[in-house]
Amino acid sequence: MIQIFGTKKCSESRKAERFFRERGVPIQVIDLAVRAPSPGELRSIAAAVGGMAKLFDRDGKRAREKGLAHALLGDPDIAEIERRVVEDPLLLRTPIVRDGRAATVGPITPEMHELWKNWTKK
Repeated sequence: MIQIFGTKKCSESRKAERFFRERGVPIQVIDLAVRAPSPGELRSIAAAVGGMAKLFDRDGKRAREKGLAHALLGDPDIAEIERRVVEDPLLLRTPIVRDGRAATVGPITPEMHELWKNWTKK
């Protein structure tokens, strides 16, 4: 089953949901405003997308509100990023779309669509 981590207000998360629903693929939608991924889930997703730093939305509204937009630039402390996003999952870049150990994160691109199409062929 495909998991989509996002928020109801995130248009990119809604686009991801629509992509899979239009293809009849069962999805589990996790609203980050209600439930955070566990630290284990977070590490698994980070491994699939190229690291914890790729999950942190430094350009997002929440990071700006908390004064973190520039706090973790340069050579970020990965443990610090993990701690921050576990404490506040709204600091995650969305949507996070996961199929087992494979995952994508961030605004939807044509490359993601191609990858997701392969996921729907299983």
